[in-house]
Formats: sequence, C-alpha cells, structure tokens
Amino acid sequence: MTTRERVIAIIAEQALLDPSDVREDMTLADVGIDSLGVVESIYAIEEAFDLTVPFNANDPQASEFDISTVGSIIQAVEGLVAERA
Repeated sequence: MTTRERVIAIIAEQALLDPSDVREDMTLADVGIDSLGVVESIYAIEEAFDLTVPFNANDPQASEFDISTVGSIIQAVEGLVAERA
C-alpha cells in the first residue's frame, strides 16, 4: 500500500467513508471530519507511519503540517517519511 493509499484509508476510516469516496481535492470538512476528528486522524497517521507530525491541535493554522486538503496531507506525510529515510 502506498503512502497515498494509507493516508486516504485513515481519513476514510475516521470519516466512516469508503476510501473510494475520498478525493485529494477534498478538505477534511468535506469528508465530515470535525476538529476532534482532525486530531484523531493525525494520531492515526502518526501510528501508521511511526512518525511525529508537527501539528498543534490548539492552533492548527500555525502548524507546519498542511491539513488544508487530503492531497496536502498526503504530500506532508510523504515529506515526513522521506525525511526519516
């Protein structure tokens, strides 16, 4: 499973959707994930990829981790995975 597929699967699981219903141009709000769901999604990504995401739940806009769209989350995770390698 690619990084893209894993991130989409995690987001779909949090949103109670089928992964095929999640597109990269969607926001987390588009898929029905609220602020608590965002935090849960970040934790799930950290666990799945064994990494630490630079995300501040108290001030998401100030975080270095771009959660504006599903695609931006995929890119950010790919970057963190590459840094670790």
